[in-house]
Amino acid sequence: MNLKQLFLGFVLLVSTVVGAQTPQITMLQRDGKVNEIPLLDNRFRIDYNIEEITLLFFRAPGAPAVVLVKPDGSKYYATSSLDNDALQWYDEVSYDLIILKNPTPGPWQVIGQIQKNSRIMVLGDIELEVEALPPLLFRGEVLKVTGRVTNDGKQIGVGYFRDVVTLYVEFSSTNNDEYANFGAGTQSVTDFKDDGREFDERPLDGIFTGEFKLNFPAGEWQPEFFIETPILKRRVIKSPIVIAEPPFNFELMLAGENELEHGLTITIDDTVVKPETILLQGKIFYPNGEEQMFTLDAEERLYRQLPIKNYDWGRYSVEISAFGENINGREFMATLPNYNFEIERPIEKVPELEAAALPAVKQPEPEPEPTISTALLVSIIVAGNLVVLLFGWLAIRILVQKKPIRLKVPMPKNPFKKTEEVIDLDDLGPSENNAAGNGSKNDKSGDILNLSMKDN
Repeated sequence: MNLKQLFLGFVLLVSTVVGAQTPQITMLQRDGKVNEIPLLDNRFRIDYNIEEITLLFFRAPGAPAVVLVKPDGSKYYATSSLDNDALQWYDEVSYDLIILKNPTPGPWQVIGQIQKNSRIMVLGDIELEVEALPPLLFRGEVLKVTGRVTNDGKQIGVGYFRDVVTLYVEFSSTNNDEYANFGAGTQSVTDFKDDGREFDERPLDGIFTGEFKLNFPAGEWQPEFFIETPILKRRVIKSPIVIAEPPFNFELMLAGENELEHGLTITIDDTVVKPETILLQGKIFYPNGEEQMFTLDAEERLYRQLPIKNYDWGRYSVEISAFGENINGREFMATLPNYNFEIERPIEKVPELEAAALPAVKQPEPEPEPTISTALLVSIIVAGNLVVLLFGWLAIRILVQKKPIRLKVPMPKNPFKKTEEVIDLDDLGPSENNAAGNGSKNDKSGDILNLSMKDN
């Protein structure tokens, strides 16, 4: 928890007092000594009928934790809580929070760099009070909330205690399927203190004042306000409320070709707000980066007309804030969702060139396809058939008849050489072949066949 350096005090908080009536707030002044506290200073007494006591000591930031001295002289340190179930010790930067169960009755002392002007405060019933939320709310509205922390129904007048308390605001979806926020979970809206900063009106006046924007989806929500510190925890849950969409509708009229402005019409829903009280202001963002502020004054009409310069194509964005009263007479301030629109980039048309301006381009004449004469075609067919027949004959002779292929090449004749006739035995008949074979034996003339070559 963050505590400011202006926190001064030595505070004693009694959580439960049994059988004894004590004043709501008891102030015990110190004897004027400051800075480091002597052993015999800052004595306080705990009665025998106290079951639990909470001690809060503010000290100089960064100073070591204080030391508690019991009536019998023994001491409690911050580390003593590790093995003692009856002791809880929160050692923070600028304060010590100590919770004792069934403390020893008698005089106690505290040793440490306690801040000056110390106080001892006895607390009773601490309550958190938050004003009811308006019944009519819409998304984007800025809402102001006020809360108080009271002691036995009265405002606490000790600033040291108020300043350590922070008020948190949450909105939880009711998970009503009739609304758009079904299943939206919990939205942590804001937290604020009684320190006079931001939206808090006055510091340390016991009133927590803050403003926050309803920038979550429209629908049914349940507000929750709570304070949660090591000292105390309090939570206030309000009845569910409905947050509606903003009561404004937008209609855009784009500029024509030669017009200088677009027109944005903003229509007001008079069932939610009073049109005569509505004032609009905001800013226009143009595609070229230019920004333009505008204000539309309150009128009785149900619409407002916003001129937007025509800067040709590009993206336009309009921020709008609305001020006025709703139908219940409550003044409001709201930031509406940005209105965006975009104009597409036009397609440039290329002018057509006249035919007379272009020189005539002579198309090349197609080359004639080559043709084959009829005579050549017939010759090719005949030659192909002959080649087929030749190969067929060769295949039959070699493969079927098993005859070799003999090529006879005629030799030129020599007029000076006498040649003899050569007889091929294969060309002779059987009788002639036998006769030739047996000629040397059966020839009646007894002549021997001379097959030798003779010279002329």
